[in-house]
Amino acid sequence: MKKFTVVELLILVVCVVCIFISEYLFIVENNPQKAIFIGLWPPTILGLLNFFNAKKNN
Repeated sequence: MKKFTVVELLILVVCVVCIFISEYLFIVENNPQKAIFIGLWPPTILGLLNFFNAKKNN
């Protein structure tokens, strides 16, 4: 099993924080447009991480 690097863990934490901020904006602030905008960043960031890891392994 591969160990996670510090950068990968940091990116994962940032993605989780983005998801919680998005949920907060949607539920508490009642601002769905901002919530959707912020909520779309974690999949984009994780996709880039996967892309760079695939490039690194080849």
